[in-house]
Amino acid sequence: MANLRAWLAPERPGDDLITDPEQRRLVRIELLIVFAVTLGLSGLSSLLSLVDALLQPVALDQQSVAINVPQADIGLIDLLKQLLGVVRLTAWGALGLYLLYRAGTRLPAIGLDGTRKGRDSAGGVGLAALIGLPGLAFYLVAHAMGLNLAVAPSTLDDSWWRPVALTLLAAGNAWAEEVLVVGYLITRLRHLGLKENGSLVFAAVLRGSYHLYQGFGGFLGNVVMGLVFGRVWQRTNRLWPLVIAHTLLDFIAFVGYSLLRGKVSWLP
Repeated sequence: MANLRAWLAPERPGDDLITDPEQRRLVRIELLIVFAVTLGLSGLSSLLSLVDALLQPVALDQQSVAINVPQADIGLIDLLKQLLGVVRLTAWGALGLYLLYRAGTRLPAIGLDGTRKGRDSAGGVGLAALIGLPGLAFYLVAHAMGLNLAVAPSTLDDSWWRPVALTLLAAGNAWAEEVLVVGYLITRLRHLGLKENGSLVFAAVLRGSYHLYQGFGGFLGNVVMGLVFGRVWQRTNRLWPLVIAHTLLDFIAFVGYSLLRGKVSWLP
């Protein structure tokens, strides 16, 4: 019972609290700027996409949305633009790490060092299994209930570079989201004195917000994922397992869908 209470309401580290009013104001401004140019803006865009879908004359489950789509008609240019997307995602995560470094937080402090490669990898595989199958079932149920659009993880044309691009995009998504929404955001909220449960919920809702374009199921499913991932990080202080798990989940979704599209009847 004591262990359960510790997971539900962990103690918040107090030695990194910022008390100077001016520094606290700067941290708040920093958070607004970072998420205005990254995932926070994506959340607002996703909200507008959901509103647009709800205003259509057909139900949500009769509409579809694609995640990874062609960016150009010419194959080579399409590949280069997909790779630019990977660079952008990598830069988003790097921005969060840079700002934490400038604030005095080093990579080992958030679990991005290389001292536990085996355990981090095993933890990532375990987290992917914990989230993956229930997540797929939840998506299918939400779509059947009319709460979600049909999500196509990839509509890229069949080409030699498609698996490579989708793998890199999966890793880029995982890196950007876990670094920014877990490692960076929750650390910064700790600096402002927000309790662990409050930080966890805030980060999870943010994660759900930029998946609203998929429908209510996409939002709720990613909020749950955010609660699980965020709590694991708060308890273990290891970020690599989250990045690895998210990469595996997106890889299976992106590459698996591209291979199964049109070949199985149970995918919307």
